[in-house]
Amino acid sequence: MSVLINAKIDALLEATSRSFYPTLKYLPKKIRGQIGLLYLLARVADTIADSKHGETKVLLDLLTSYNDVAQGRSETLPDFSLIAAIQTNENEAKLLQNVQDVVDGLEVYGQDDQQRILECLEVIVAGQVLDLERFGPANEGGAISALTNDEQLDDYTYRVAGCVGVFWTKMSLAHLMSLTPEKEVIFFEKGIRFGKALQMVNILRDIPEDLRFGRCYIPRDALARHGLKPDDLLDHTNIDRFRPLYDEYLDIANGHFEAAVEYIRMLPEGQFRLKASCMLPVLIGQRTVTLLRTGNILNSEERIKVTRDEIKAYARRLPRALLIPGGVKRLLEKNKDSPP
Repeated sequence: MSVLINAKIDALLEATSRSFYPTLKYLPKKIRGQIGLLYLLARVADTIADSKHGETKVLLDLLTSYNDVAQGRSETLPDFSLIAAIQTNENEAKLLQNVQDVVDGLEVYGQDDQQRILECLEVIVAGQVLDLERFGPANEGGAISALTNDEQLDDYTYRVAGCVGVFWTKMSLAHLMSLTPEKEVIFFEKGIRFGKALQMVNILRDIPEDLRFGRCYIPRDALARHGLKPDDLLDHTNIDRFRPLYDEYLDIANGHFEAAVEYIRMLPEGQFRLKASCMLPVLIGQRTVTLLRTGNILNSEERIKVTRDEIKAYARRLPRALLIPGGVKRLLEKNKDSPP
C-alpha cells in the first residue's frame, strides 16, 4: 500500500511543481518523502485559497474543512468538484481531484514526522485563511486591497514560507544531523529567513498578477512614503517612482538569501545531497532578484522569471561546485551577474 501511495504522490509532485521537483530529487531519501508530502498538502491549501470563486465563505469553509481532515479532527473531505472544474491549470485541477491520495500519504510516516508535517500545515493554512479574510477571493476587476505595514508583510511571509524553514530544519535535525543547542537556535533563525526569502521573491515577482486579482502585498504605509497608492502600481509608467521602494524590498530578499547561504554553511560537509537541495532554490532565487532589478515589474506583459533551461543548467553545475573547494562561492558570485 505504501508503495502505491508514494507512486501517486510522486506523480502529483512532478505534475504540479515546476521549480521544486528538481530540488526534491536532490534531497536525501530519509526526508525526501516527508518534505514532498508537505509541499503537496500546502499546494492543495494554496490552490483552494487562490481559486477564482465568487464567495469568500465558500473558500474559507473548504480550506478549514480540508485542514480539519488532514489534522485528524474530521473524517470526511469536502467536495472539491466545483473549484476543480474552474481551475485554469489542469494539474491543479487534478490535484484537487486527488486530495484523498495526498492526505493518505501521511499514513506512510511515523507519528513524529506526521506531527512535524501537520504542525507546519496548520501555520500555512492559518496564513491562507488570513489572506482570504483580508483580500477575499482572487477575482478579477475588484477593488485593490493592500497590506497595511511591513509587520504584516513579514508575518505573512513567515506564515506561508518561513514556517517551512522551521519544518525543513526539524526534519534535518531529526534524521540527518545534530548541532549544539546554541547552534540550533541560530540554525532555526536562518531557516526561517530562508523560507521568507523564497516567499519575498514570489511576492515581488507576481505584483501585476496579484493586482489583477485585487491583492497588493506591498504595504500601503510604505507606498504612501513614496507618494504612491496601490492603484498606482497598475500603471507601468510609474516604475521610476516605484523603483526606490521596490529595490528596498529586493534588498530585504537578498538579505534573507544571505542568511540562507549561512544556513547551508552550517550543514555537515558530508551532507552533499542536503546541501544541493538547499543551494538550488538559493541560486534560482538570487538570479530572479537580479532579473527583477533590471526589468519593469509593473508591466504585466514583461514576465520576469528564471527559465527552465537555466534551472536545468544550475542542476547540472551544482554537484560539481559542491565537490570543488570554493566552487559554491564562485557559483554564487557568478550567479548574481549572469545566467548559468
